Amino acid sequence: MRFMFVGDSMTIGRAGDFTWRYRMWQHLAATLGESSFEITGPRTALYDSAADAPVSHAYADPRFPEPARRHLAGWGEGWQHMAPLIGPAVREARADVLLVSLGLIDLGFYTDAGQTAANARAFVAAARAARPGIRMVLLPVIPNVRAEGDAPFAAEVVRFNELLAKAVADLADAASPILLAARPEAYDIHRDTYDGTHPNASGEHRLASEFAAVLHQAWGIGGPYRPAAARLLDA
Repeated sequence: MRFMFVGDSMTIGRAGDFTWRYRMWQHLAATLGESSFEITGPRTALYDSAADAPVSHAYADPRFPEPARRHLAGWGEGWQHMAPLIGPAVREARADVLLVSLGLIDLGFYTDAGQTAANARAFVAAARAARPGIRMVLLPVIPNVRAEGDAPFAAEVVRFNELLAKAVADLADAASPILLAARPEAYDIHRDTYDGTHPNASGEHRLASEFAAVLHQAWGIGGPYRPAAARLLDA
């Protein structure tokens, strides 16, 4: 089974991060066995603040296997950027399951809730056209620190999440299942991020646990997320 992580800055991570992708890889390795799955995608790097480009390979755990570092995520990239890329990426990597966390950057800088939802629908259509039968798990947008002081932005986040839920319901297809994850339980941007947006260690575990829960509960993939087991490689 081949998994592809798709996301923005919260998913690609910054030089020195573990990333929630790493936490998810640990979970899958612990519950499926490393030989039973593959992480796919056209990119492997982290974002480097000094270079202002995704050129770093300085993961917090150097033992993170290079093949498992694959992804389709980008600092400053959202649904509108990924919709044109997902078809070729899925086709080439032969991905079976997409784990997607997108939308915050779109709403913050590029598009309103309506256009962002339209881009999400285009993304789903392109993925399915390239890989019939692909499964997708989409994470709602988690409001960041900006939403605390910017009421119009906060309203757009709420509206987009409503539209995303509607899109998932409208696009339901037994041949190519699509599911909406829940916001990670008890996720607190003041505790689970290092800057009000990007996840720290606890935030990474919370994000990974939500994707893990959907995979296990809906499709019987993996098992319950166990943070203690997932931290075995952290030391």
